[in-house]
Amino acid sequence: MPPGPPPAGARGRAELAPQPDEDLCLLSGDWRIFQKQRGHRWSLDDLVTAWVAAEAIEAIAPAGRPLRALDLGCGLGSVLMMTAWRFPSAQVYGVEAQADRAAMARRSLAYNGAEDRCRVFDGDLRHLRQLREPEHDAPELAGPFDLITGTPPYFPRGAGTESTTPQVAPCRFELRGGVEEYLAAAAPLLADHGRLVVCTAALERDRVLAAAETSGLDALAHWDIVPREGKAVLVMVDVLARRGAAEAQQQQQPAMHTLLVRDRANTWTADFRAVRAAMGMPATTPAGG
Repeated sequence: MPPGPPPAGARGRAELAPQPDEDLCLLSGDWRIFQKQRGHRWSLDDLVTAWVAAEAIEAIAPAGRPLRALDLGCGLGSVLMMTAWRFPSAQVYGVEAQADRAAMARRSLAYNGAEDRCRVFDGDLRHLRQLREPEHDAPELAGPFDLITGTPPYFPRGAGTESTTPQVAPCRFELRGGVEEYLAAAAPLLADHGRLVVCTAALERDRVLAAAETSGLDALAHWDIVPREGKAVLVMVDVLARRGAAEAQQQQQPAMHTLLVRDRANTWTADFRAVRAAMGMPATTPAGG
């Protein structure tokens, strides 16, 4: 039996059935996510971001009140929904500038039966203050948040050939800013005890540290994600807190970790299988490898 809260399903609602160019794919447990058959789809970076975030917040979530979480540039809502699945009483919100992707995320939330505690707002994360104005009906974005997540685009403009597929280019290239804009947007909304978890390209380590310094954040933990033994680091995930947080004062340097996804035989490692299991996903491939 799939773990975690069950999805509500389509319930006869036509908009909750996949369109001809869409898939309705498994995510965490029995929860599903709408995705385009051709276009940007959820992947490893979303999974490790949600897992690191869940592990980081579980130890410090205030007892007796629901977790409040925000995913910046939430796209299809994969990180948002994995967070909501892992914490069934959490209130989880997302902001997405691409209206079609935000609409798909809302359909996925409806299919999973999470509409009562999760919302996705249309808007640019660089202008969150404007979204909180009365005419935009987004008071939930006022903060503070116990957890904020983000997976900024990996490449600056001009670093490569931008896809002509509308959904793909903004996910890969910094059309609306990079990690600097994500941290600047998140820092004022983070609770004193909160955690900010951001996933970035392995080559952007210096930018993450500089942006954290500018935004008044301290690094608590750093994860290097290695796709296969012998390969270079693919992406990295950082756990940040407000400057002066008790945990940051107790350690001079962030705790360093490495997650190896596959061994030299191209088999999932025990550590990665544990990550998948923690997020409600099968710990073995369909072939059992």
